[in-house]
Amino acid sequence: MNFGFVLMKTLRAVVTVWLVLTFVFIVLRLSGDPASRLLPDDIDPQTVAYYRAEWGLDRPLWEQYAAYFTSAAEGSFGISFRDRRPALEVILERVPATLELGLLSFAFAIVVGIPLGVVAALKRNTVFDRLAMSFAVLGYAMPYFFMGVLLILLFSLQLRWLPSSGSSTWWHLIMPVLTLGTTPAAMFARFTRSSVLEVMNKPFIRTARAKGALPWREIVFHALPNAAIPVVTVMGLRLGELIGGAVVTETVFAWPGMGRLLVGAVANRDLAVVQGIVVLIAISMVTVNLLIDLAYGWLDPRIRTARQEGRAEGRA
Repeated sequence: MNFGFVLMKTLRAVVTVWLVLTFVFIVLRLSGDPASRLLPDDIDPQTVAYYRAEWGLDRPLWEQYAAYFTSAAEGSFGISFRDRRPALEVILERVPATLELGLLSFAFAIVVGIPLGVVAALKRNTVFDRLAMSFAVLGYAMPYFFMGVLLILLFSLQLRWLPSSGSSTWWHLIMPVLTLGTTPAAMFARFTRSSVLEVMNKPFIRTARAKGALPWREIVFHALPNAAIPVVTVMGLRLGELIGGAVVTETVFAWPGMGRLLVGAVANRDLAVVQGIVVLIAISMVTVNLLIDLAYGWLDPRIRTARQEGRAEGRA
């Protein structure tokens, strides 16, 4: 892997995070005064002025931005207005719950979506193919909150099989994982089917078949590696978006993760917590995209060859 390529991608990721930091700072300052939200309505103006000074809200905007950017660069993100603790400490308490929900949902999406897409491609235009693609369309079109409410109505209120909220047992994970994992599973199934169908018509597949390759070897060693790049791209994007989807899912199921914390922090205008969570989401997105770019060369040798030829032409 070329060092210059990695360096350029890393610099782009850093610039993207900085732009997100700046955008979040501007939007949150335009949304209103946090003191008016957190303090009682009948409090005297002297107390309001005291808290505004303590929180640094009475300083010029450029000073607030400098302090905010410095704290973000140090990884502290400031002090939570509501909890009176470092914002990073408040956020990190919720990270394990979000990672547990997000990674299990992603694993569910991979285990269900990719095999479903492969089988649908191999059984093209059959009843199984139509059913699989109907599931993909329905799963992709259904919003998180709508599916979550439907699952609660069915499995909690009607059948009384599963708890509707909380996180104390593994039973509490089933409905949130289904809610958060169905949409990426549907997307993986659609992209896997399209990619496998395209690859199965290539000459190297016919050559492998003519040489007597077993059907499973034909799929595993020839079709899937060549169909992987579009699927990996979608997988990376969905992995980065899981925290965004968790905002709705955690709110519906009262899951104690970062998504639910973000909703409460926005409602209370807890600037430090909101900024910290948004920055972590941005970092996760750009990191995943960077890893995808680096994985392309490993998955497809033609990409490595093209980069090497481009560098050779540049030197010439």
